[in-house]
Amino acid sequence: MFDEAQQNRLKAGAQTWGIALDAATLDRFTRFADLLEARNRMLNLTRIPPEEFGTLHFLDSLALAAVVTPRPGMRLLDVGTGAGFPGLPLALACPLLDVTLLDATRKRLAFLDEVIAALGLTNVRTLHGRAEEIARLPTHREAYDLVVARAVAKMETLAGWLLPLTKPGGLAVAYKSGTSTDEIAAAERAIRAYGGSLERIADIVLPGTEIARKLVLLRKKSAGRPRS
Repeated sequence: MFDEAQQNRLKAGAQTWGIALDAATLDRFTRFADLLEARNRMLNLTRIPPEEFGTLHFLDSLALAAVVTPRPGMRLLDVGTGAGFPGLPLALACPLLDVTLLDATRKRLAFLDEVIAALGLTNVRTLHGRAEEIARLPTHREAYDLVVARAVAKMETLAGWLLPLTKPGGLAVAYKSGTSTDEIAAAERAIRAYGGSLERIADIVLPGTEIARKLVLLRKKSAGRPRS
């Protein structure tokens, strides 16, 4: 269960990155954790045990705040959201963000729609489809200020999924493990081909742990080649 100790760790960790989580927001995180634990038995949404949700799902998702300051009305697309990570925790913690959760599996989106309704969230919605297909639609191509993905694919593939959906001047951000340096270097040609540049690689340690992450920030410069 997502108990008071987990709530306190999440609150303290988020504060490290300038995010203040009030009691109502922590209650929503608790409700999300309860729904995830209950539905996971049927839907196989995550392999993370419930006692680690606070750190390995919620706090890990909020790591974006260590490198990007959310602005009112900023549009964020979470590609391959799965059980809602990182987009749903970001929507909970940063209610001024406009968040879309994209996934190709309807059962996951049905779960997320249930969570959104249960928590009364108005700044987040789901979208069914594959990134390469959604990027061909005028309403989504180059439409988002931030396009993020966590534990979805290798960096070379992600460049072709994330950058076509990112506004010129916007950021695509890939959540990677602390040991992904070679993978990132191998993706530089693909990043350029899709109109991006490697702005920086941020090394993050989750507060209160020794867990290292890399956030790979790609700046969208131009349209690049179309996704085939």
